[in-house]
Amino acid sequence: MTQAGHLRFDALNAALKAAGEDTRLRVLVLLSEAELTVSDLTQILRQSQPRISRHLKLLVEAGLIERFREGAWAFFRLAEQGGGAELARMLIARLDPKDPIIDRDRDRLSAVRAARAAAAQDYFRAHAAEWDRIRKLHVPDEAVEQAICDALADRPFRSLLDLGTGTGRILEMFGGQLERGLGIDLSLDMLLLARARIERAGLRHCSVRQGDIYDLAVPAGSFEVVIIHQVLHFLDDGARAIREAARVLAPSGRLLVIDFAPHDLEFLREEHAHRRLGFAPETVAQWMSAAGLDMTMHRSLAPEPGSDGKVAVSLWLARDPRVQLANSNVREVA
Repeated sequence: MTQAGHLRFDALNAALKAAGEDTRLRVLVLLSEAELTVSDLTQILRQSQPRISRHLKLLVEAGLIERFREGAWAFFRLAEQGGGAELARMLIARLDPKDPIIDRDRDRLSAVRAARAAAAQDYFRAHAAEWDRIRKLHVPDEAVEQAICDALADRPFRSLLDLGTGTGRILEMFGGQLERGLGIDLSLDMLLLARARIERAGLRHCSVRQGDIYDLAVPAGSFEVVIIHQVLHFLDDGARAIREAARVLAPSGRLLVIDFAPHDLEFLREEHAHRRLGFAPETVAQWMSAAGLDMTMHRSLAPEPGSDGKVAVSLWLARDPRVQLANSNVREVA
């Protein structure tokens, strides 16, 4: 066994060979800035797609970068864990950030990002009217976001998983205090918006992925906080989503659910694919309890009198009962 972050001789040799080529070193620098596709890298590096694909394959095999799919697309980013990840970051840190080669690549990356942002804005404009209509039905976003911050204010956290990330707003809200943030969504269009938002905010430690809320490609115990914001009402099986969210919570981690209180606006089901017309407080509380979590808070936000709002918003907060012993890898059950 090797120590955490260490590589065996053959693995280190392979990683150094993979990084020790000019195009592949440029790829590492670019992937430290953003998640990119083969097409993106082809535009930036002015090389053929087969050649770029070959370079990426070698970097993935060496453990320096990771590949993940979103529909028909494949994205690449620096590896997040392991000796290869540490080696990649160490090599990048040794490069002169003002090097003319790096500067030129960064300028071309800016153009790729601008094109992404424009595509995201086009989608947003096309759907803005329907989103505005739904927003007017409930408590103002500002009040909901403040309630979310208040619910998690009792202690800091460094890792966040946002399930059904949508436009990436939750990652943007908490990104400044995180070491690692991950947003999961099934919709490629929403991921387009979320990726543009977090790139615009400069949140390099945050990323988004296409994924199944019922079957997350995330190890157990990975995140200190998991948030499910306005997602459960779209699902057939909310209890299953809660169980999966609980699985990825670290000891003493917290799950925060935000969704509609019960209402009778049938058009949301007919026109906007809402499967559930809100949730009674005990419904989500029971799901959390069945998932092995301790319910710690429920709060309801009613629309302001005289506003267009007709639907209250509820927040449920639960805690993983396990505790992490200080300066120890041993976990106990509280």
